[in-house]
Amino acid sequence: MQPEERDPAYLWDMLEAAKEIESMLEGYDLAAFMADRVMMRAIERSVEIMGEAARRVSNVYRESHTQIPWREIIGQRNILAHEYGQIDHALLYKTATEDIPDLIAIIQDLLPPLDESN
Repeated sequence: MQPEERDPAYLWDMLEAAKEIESMLEGYDLAAFMADRVMMRAIERSVEIMGEAARRVSNVYRESHTQIPWREIIGQRNILAHEYGQIDHALLYKTATEDIPDLIAIIQDLLPPLDESN
């Protein structure tokens, strides 16, 4: 299987992680988020999953879909995975609540609809 053939699967992984983030943070403001260590770790992990999936998307696909901030998504993953002592949780919350909804819409437009007849 060519790398480009796997791209839709990686996009689905990104979308699922993004939707999880959106769902988990429903009803949370910044103060509640900062007070909930379990929620912070859950969001960190979901953002990390998104970044790992984004990293696996082929360069050809990334170059042809510049509406997705690939570099930023992958960079955030790297920070979470390798520099965990320097995580700015307020910035993570801002990303999760302001950028993730837009990303969900972009990815949904790129993916084919699910065949729900199976």
